[in-house]
Parts: sequence; structure tokens; C-alpha cells
Amino acid sequence: MTARSRWLVLAAVALLATGYFLPLWRVDLIAPQYPEGLGMLIRIDGVDGLKPNDLQSINGLNHYIGMKTIEPESIPELRFMPWILAGLIVAGLAVAALRRRVPLFLYGALLIGVMGVGLWDYWRWGYDYGHDLDHEHAIIKIPGMSYSPPVIGRKKLLNFTATSWPAAGGVALALAGGLVLWASWTSRRRPEAA
Repeated sequence: MTARSRWLVLAAVALLATGYFLPLWRVDLIAPQYPEGLGMLIRIDGVDGLKPNDLQSINGLNHYIGMKTIEPESIPELRFMPWILAGLIVAGLAVAALRRRVPLFLYGALLIGVMGVGLWDYWRWGYDYGHDLDHEHAIIKIPGMSYSPPVIGRKKLLNFTATSWPAAGGVALALAGGLVLWASWTSRRRPEAA
């Protein structure tokens, strides 16, 4: 592993650590009756409203269409993610200390794989959240309608426009993945240091 690759891995580890302090994902809902919008921030260990009562308001609206309430304590991933991120940070430090290409390549694959699984899990959660409706107690019933939020991008849900994008922590994690890939690429092109 080159010195540059090592520094890139250490920078990636620092970016990963921001996941403990910065929100990972942001979801916004805008509708005529909510011109200021409602929103939520997904953190490594919780879900908060963008404004103090947003999560409560979103849960209240969801009740009308038969959606489940968003209860952070009932989302198991929020209990595991801090430990997964800690493992990725420790693995990154070990790779930087070892200074070998093979562990670097394996770390890059692990990091990108975990990020991919994380996005898939977020999609799966959103799909379940938007499709598993309580039609018996819903006040508004539209046959065939589902309410899954987008993973990335914008989507119209009844009279709401939902947008979903990485927040600062999510961008930092993506940049960390990019730095590790760059480190792998630069390390692949040069002879390994003794």
C-alpha cells in the first residue's frame, strides 16, 4: 500500500466517524396544507423530526391512510448500525496499520457492500412502511395506492411531494467509500512498499 493510499484510508475513517454526529438521511414532505413542509432526519441510532413536532405530525397523517407510526425504538437497524459503523472504523484503522494491498481491497469491498446493503434495507423498510397498510382502520382508502417514500429523489404521494436524499452524514459515508476506492486504485497501480 502506498503512503497516499494509507492517508486516503485514514481520511475515510475520519469521514465514517462523522456518522455518529451527523444525520445520515433526510426525508421532506411538502403539501399545500404544509407549505413550510414536514421532514425527518435519520441518524445512526434514531429518527428525529426536522422541526420539533414534525415526526409527531407525520405519524398523525400516516394514521389517516393506515400507515404504521414511525417509532425509532421499534426499528432494529437503529440498534445495530452504531456497532456496524464502529466495526468499519476499526477495520479501516487496521488496514491503514497493516499497509497491505489485499486487506485494502477487501476493506473496500466490505465498505461498499455494507453501504449497498444499507440502501437496500432502507428501500425494504420504506416498501413495507408504504405497502403494509391497515385498511380496516384507515380513514382515507384508495384501492391499489401505496405510499412508499423514494430512497433517493422525489415522488408524489397523494397531495404530498416526498423527497429523500442523503444528509451530511450520508454524504460523508459515500465520500469515505469513494476515498477507499481511490486508495485501492492508486495502490493497485504502484508496487507495494516493504
